[in-house]
Amino acid sequence: MFESLSHLALQQYWWVIISVLGGALVFLMFVQGGQTLIYQIGKTHEERTILINALGRKWEFTFTTLVTFGGAFFASFPLFYSTSFGGAYWAWMILLFAFILQAVSYEFRSRKGNVFGARTYETFLFINGLLGTFLLGVVVATFFTGSPFSLTPMNVTHWHSPLRGLELLFNLHNLSLGVALFFLARTLGLLYFRNTIDDANIEIRIQKQLWYNAIPFLILFLTFVIGLMFRDGYAVNPENGEIFMQPHKYFLNLVEMPVVLILFLVAVGLVLTGIGLTIFRNSSGGIWYTGPGTFLAVVSLFLIAGFNNTAFYPSSVDLQSSLTIMKASSSHFTLTVMSYVSLMVPFVAAYIWFTWRAINKKKISKEELSSGEAHFY
Repeated sequence: MFESLSHLALQQYWWVIISVLGGALVFLMFVQGGQTLIYQIGKTHEERTILINALGRKWEFTFTTLVTFGGAFFASFPLFYSTSFGGAYWAWMILLFAFILQAVSYEFRSRKGNVFGARTYETFLFINGLLGTFLLGVVVATFFTGSPFSLTPMNVTHWHSPLRGLELLFNLHNLSLGVALFFLARTLGLLYFRNTIDDANIEIRIQKQLWYNAIPFLILFLTFVIGLMFRDGYAVNPENGEIFMQPHKYFLNLVEMPVVLILFLVAVGLVLTGIGLTIFRNSSGGIWYTGPGTFLAVVSLFLIAGFNNTAFYPSSVDLQSSLTIMKASSSHFTLTVMSYVSLMVPFVAAYIWFTWRAINKKKISKEELSSGEAHFY
C-alpha cells in the first residue's frame, strides 16, 4: 500500500503525523502547567498532595508523547534532528534535563527516606513546568523566525552563534510564543484540576487563577499570530527548490489551504469556549473544549510551517540551507516501513483514551487519598 506512494506523498504523510504528535504534546503540557500552580492553588501540604497526585496520574502520557514526538521526528526528518539538536544544543539539553527532573520528582517526592523533603521535589516540578513549556514554545517559534545555521554540501551543520541555541531567546517573536505556551499550559492545568479534583477551596482558587492566566495567554498568542500573518516567510520555488523571502507567506498559506484555515478558526473557537464555560458558568468540562482546541491550533501551525512550498526550519543566515520536508526527510524505503508502523497509532490513541477514562472515573479528593485507594505520589 505505502510502497506505491511517491516520495513526496510519504513526506507529506509524515509531516501530518509530526503535526498530530506535536498537537498532542502541547495539549498534554497541562501537566507542566499544573506543576507551576501547586503553591498558588494548594495552600496546605494536603492540598498540594491532591494537586500533585491529580497530575501524577497523567505525567507519563506527556513524557511518552515527548519521546514519541522526538523519535518520529528523528526517523522521518533526520536532517532536522541533526541540525537542530546539533546546533541549538543548550536549548534542547536544558529542555530535556527539565523533563528528567520531572521523572525524578514524581518517583521520590513521597518515598520513605526522602532526605531532601517534599518541597525540593515540588520545586523541581515547578522548574520542569516553567522550562518545559517556555523552551518548547521558543523552539517551535523558530519554524517561522529561523535559526543561525548553515549546511555544507555534505549536510554538516555550522551553527553561527557561540550560545548554541540560547540566542533564540533574544528574538521577541520567539519569546511571545514561549511565554504564551507557558500561560496556555497553566490554563489547561487549571481546567484539568477543575475537571479532576473534588475540593471546594481548590475550585474557588482555580476560578481566580483562570483570569490571571487565560488573559495573558490570549494576549500573547494573539500577538504571535498577528505578527506571523504580517511577517515575511521562507518560501520554496517548486521548480528548482530555491528558498526566497515572500511577504505575508504564512497568511497566504492559511488562505491557500482553506481546510487548515477552518481547522485554525475552529481551534480558536474551542479554546475560547472552554475558558468561557469555566469562568462564567463554573463548568468542570472546559478542558474538553480547550484541550481539543489546543490540539487543532498546534496542528494548524505545523501545517502552515511545512506545507504549501514552505521551509519548515529556515536558516536566518543562509537561505538555501533552510530545511523543507523534501530536503530533510528519510529515504522512500525508510518512510514506507515507518508508515506501516504508523498504522498502530489509532490503537495507541484508543488505549490512552481508555486508560484516561478509567483513571478519571472518579474525581480525586482528600478522602480518596486518606483511604489509601489511590497510588500516592
